[in-house]
Amino acid sequence: MPSTLRIAFRNLGRNGRRTALALVAIAIAQTAVLAIDGLMNGWVEASLEAMTGPMMGHAQLHHPDWREERGPDLVIEDADATLARIRALPDVESAYARIYAPALAAREVDGRAVVVVGVDIAAERGPGGLLAGLPEGAIPDARGALVGSRLAREAGLSVGDELALLGQGADGSFANDLVRVSGVLQTPIDLVNRMGVIVHLETARDVFVMPGQAHEINVRGAGAPDEAPALVAALRGVEGADALEILTWRELAPQLSQFIDIAGVYGLVVMMIVFIAAAAGVANTMLMATFERRRELGMLLSLGTSPGRLVRIVLAEAVILGLFGVALGTLLGAGLVLYQGAVGVDPTTWGNQEESMDVAMYGLNWAATIHPYLRPADVLPGFVGVSVVSVVAALWPALITARLEPMEAMRG
Repeated sequence: MPSTLRIAFRNLGRNGRRTALALVAIAIAQTAVLAIDGLMNGWVEASLEAMTGPMMGHAQLHHPDWREERGPDLVIEDADATLARIRALPDVESAYARIYAPALAAREVDGRAVVVVGVDIAAERGPGGLLAGLPEGAIPDARGALVGSRLAREAGLSVGDELALLGQGADGSFANDLVRVSGVLQTPIDLVNRMGVIVHLETARDVFVMPGQAHEINVRGAGAPDEAPALVAALRGVEGADALEILTWRELAPQLSQFIDIAGVYGLVVMMIVFIAAAAGVANTMLMATFERRRELGMLLSLGTSPGRLVRIVLAEAVILGLFGVALGTLLGAGLVLYQGAVGVDPTTWGNQEESMDVAMYGLNWAATIHPYLRPADVLPGFVGVSVVSVVAALWPALITARLEPMEAMRG
């Protein structure tokens, strides 16, 4: 076997230009695969973090009819007690109660439709909360409010402005209040950015007559997002939650869930392109090398070299060519993804768009800048796949070699 490898290395070096071109073709293909994998990894992670973080957590609890009708009276009764029991579960990392109340907001004369969002501001400043990373100085007081970035821009709102809120209480009564804008907020929830007026949970309860009630309990588990079904099973056993609708994040946003799953299929398509490029490069190189060395191969056969030995040499050349090409491509691709991960990639600036802009889809909003990264598992398929493809691509040249007639080959 060592002599077979030495001969294979020597044969690849005979036509350095052709070998180099095949190596470059395979390396470029592997670099492209790793670059796409890195982008997909970064995009999926950002999307999952936004979806299973402040937008919807890993699971949510509502009144059975609330998601369909959004009626202010479709509430979770005794929400604080239920929330305390949920937070006591060992599989729960965090849980928040929220209120969503449609209202009319007016700064002076003209009003506009908004959604008043009542949240536990202290709790939701933690990881995964709607207000994660909110500075201490931006926390509103009992009569203060945070407004969505797009709402503030379109309505001309700034810190210090007063807003009159008019709506309907959960009991059917007329609800109104006066709040002061204490900050402008950009969140992963497009609805909040466009129409959100965020106030303290107790303030919303007072204004909309919802004592101890909530419209939603947002739960984030201690495990991965895909462990949400087990989390839901645990939530169904909580006292006070048995009569509520409890759904995983995939059930809450099936379209986004499918969109994320498609990213994996897209990666497979790109990988198939790499394998085709590798097969074409290896097959072309091996076929040309076989025809160029017909006399040499015929002489080896006439001297007693077995056809099997020649086949092994051709296959060894193919595997070496494929592995070296993938190794070179892996180094280039890993370096490219490492650089992109550090500086970020913003697809919205590609083409004629000069300025970066946030992306909104299916109610989800996140920064357009992606930070690609690679996992060890992203590299392995290239090595394994190209090794297999190289052997398959070299089978035809190897069979041609095995069927050579020594005298005819030496004359040709």
